Amino acid sequence: MTVTQGGQTTGTAQDTQALRRRNVPEQSRSNGSATQPPQEEDQKKSQMVHPSHSLKLPKLIVLKPRTSILQSLDEWEFLIAPLLFTLVSFFTRMYKIGLSNIVTWDEAQYVNHTENALLLTGLKLTESLLISFGKFGSHYLKREFYFDVHPPLGKMLVGLSGYMAGYNGSFEFKSGETYPEELNYTFMRLFNSTFGALCVPLAYYTARELNFRRSTVWLVTLMVLCENSYATISRFILLDSMLLFFTFTTVLCWARFHRLQKQSFSMEWFFWLFLTGISIGCVTSVKWVGLFCTALVGLYTAEDLWNKFGDLRMPKTTLASHLVARVAGLIVVPCLVYMFSFWVHFLVLENSGPGDAQMSSLFQANLRGTEVGKDSPLEVAYGSRATIKNMGYGGGLLHSHVQTYPEGSQQQQVTCYHHKDANNDWFFYPNRNEPVYQSDSPLIYPGDKTVIRLIHSQTGRNLHSHAVSAPVTKGDYEVSSYGNTTVGDDKDHWTVEVVSDAASRDRSKIRTLTTAFRLRHTALGCYLRAGTVNLPQWGFKQIEVTCVKQNNPGDVYTHWNVEAHWNERLPAGDPGSYKSPFFRDFIHLNVAMMTSNNALVPDPDKQDDLASQFWQWPILHVGLRMCGWDDHIVKYFLLGNPAVYWSSSLSLLVFGGLVAWYLIRWQRGYDELKPADIDHIHYSGLYPVAGWFLHYLPFVAMARVTYVHHYYPALYFAILTAGFMLDWTTRPLARKDRRIEWVVYGLAYAIVIGLFVLFRAIVFGMEGKNQQWRHLKWFDKWRISD
Repeated sequence: MTVTQGGQTTGTAQDTQALRRRNVPEQSRSNGSATQPPQEEDQKKSQMVHPSHSLKLPKLIVLKPRTSILQSLDEWEFLIAPLLFTLVSFFTRMYKIGLSNIVTWDEAQYVNHTENALLLTGLKLTESLLISFGKFGSHYLKREFYFDVHPPLGKMLVGLSGYMAGYNGSFEFKSGETYPEELNYTFMRLFNSTFGALCVPLAYYTARELNFRRSTVWLVTLMVLCENSYATISRFILLDSMLLFFTFTTVLCWARFHRLQKQSFSMEWFFWLFLTGISIGCVTSVKWVGLFCTALVGLYTAEDLWNKFGDLRMPKTTLASHLVARVAGLIVVPCLVYMFSFWVHFLVLENSGPGDAQMSSLFQANLRGTEVGKDSPLEVAYGSRATIKNMGYGGGLLHSHVQTYPEGSQQQQVTCYHHKDANNDWFFYPNRNEPVYQSDSPLIYPGDKTVIRLIHSQTGRNLHSHAVSAPVTKGDYEVSSYGNTTVGDDKDHWTVEVVSDAASRDRSKIRTLTTAFRLRHTALGCYLRAGTVNLPQWGFKQIEVTCVKQNNPGDVYTHWNVEAHWNERLPAGDPGSYKSPFFRDFIHLNVAMMTSNNALVPDPDKQDDLASQFWQWPILHVGLRMCGWDDHIVKYFLLGNPAVYWSSSLSLLVFGGLVAWYLIRWQRGYDELKPADIDHIHYSGLYPVAGWFLHYLPFVAMARVTYVHHYYPALYFAILTAGFMLDWTTRPLARKDRRIEWVVYGLAYAIVIGLFVLFRAIVFGMEGKNQQWRHLKWFDKWRISD
């Protein structure tokens, strides 16, 4: 007699096989969840009757199987698991976050390198570069203009956190200084740590989009969650958690966009395309390291379009649509986001501040409280005393001092300088072929094509050049100060060539701030230029000024303008009423940032205990003390989880071996990989490896000073590579016996979690004597204890 049990019919061997199929998942989805077989066949099988019981059978009652708790958890795993991971992530990033009440991060060495960089580039050493990122928030709250080597988005978010915390911008944020009671630094840290905590669910969904099995998705998420360095650096007012957050969003959006390739031009496809572009714009607007993530998406896009170009079945209009969509979503949108962050930056910072000198004179004149152009007569006349600013990016003021060149002409040095100084002042005088200037003579206004002399106000010497090689740039002529108002020759003469004027089309006069002009040496035909070359120590590392032989009107380093102007015979004007164009200021600031960033080179005369080399990062050879190591200070040590670092670095090597293995077998005629397998290796394995190389190799080539946190974006791609390798190599286990697979993964989970717990003190803060944690000092470079 047929028996029903739990809604399943038994009684035949055929039915038994059907029942077995119903209890075993048909096929694993990409995220690891089971796909249930169709129910229509089950219902038919449940109604089948054995031939021996074809007479007088009772009516069967078929009960629908009840949904168990495990089945519900399985069905909703894609929401439940990331929620639990995120809750734990917030705990690890925020637990005891306010324990240390000092500005935590020893920036003493950062100050030294920044100072060295600014001296090398001729940029002014500003207060904003000598203190922590929290100070940048102070500038936004006080709306003071500052200069920094990083784009503004991350620092504006820091300013927002200060505003939300009720901070008034008065604290200096000096390294090691105690926070005042009125400053809610804990809230500012919590705001910052939110970005770090949200990286965990982003990693979860990225692993799903990369088509990893559920066990691998959990492992990748745990590796991000339990990465000690990620948890530590997210707890302070720094830009790195924001950089990581937008790196994670970019990778997720790219991965999701790739999965939608068969749904091109759908609403969801456009949504993820433009969201990828927005993420690219945001990650680049925090730090320029985001350009490496941009390069990864660009590499993928170029390959994708190339493949479509080779598809002869695709209509040309469709190919053109793909190209236009990607240009709009992945080029135009990121550029707009990046430029918008600077537009807001300029809009908010409307007051004069420590970074004024890096910008153009016209920009400075439009800042509130500035002295640039204040009460300056609008038009320059003979007898006017003025400061003359180079209009190159990060350009300084034309300067001279009594010190002479040690070689060459040995005449008085001429340089470019960024500090306000009386040695920056020059008088406009007529050339020697014109009547001698008298203070009571009629006013004469020099303009385009006028031949003039410039006389240094402090020493009375003429701006001069001659056929003597410049001290550093040997291909140019030397520029010096020579003679006086009566002694000199025609080599003191300079012809004014007006380039443009923001206030007028009239080139017959030189106007304060608004007129851009070049100075051509009348006798030699060369042009006065101040580039980015620094003089040696005998020239105080100021910018070298030369007379360049090539006539290049587009060379902005040969462009000059009058910044400040004094002449008692002329009425005061308001040059600041002329606005500086946004795009010009945007380009100017970015080039100045680039110049300063490239000059952050190690100082050979100073030992840097915090800096590290690129080869030390993947093997976790070194850590970093984030603060003082006295017993009364809460100590934090920036060090990664050994299991995460070593396994992810090893996976990069193993992946190379895997690819080489399959290439060799393919060359020998083996055809063991299906197209789906090749696609999986390509997009879920090769692209994370490419992302690691793009984020790591630039630091190999860079001459600038580097620290362990520069590796953190690359580490994420190494983690994804580790996830892929374990997912790929354990596939046979998953097919053979899922229990063995879960044993392997369970062991991996335990090691990652266990090492995070073991090293938890370096994340949550070490109180008391550091010798308590000597057991964590596995290597000498792990300076956790003395």
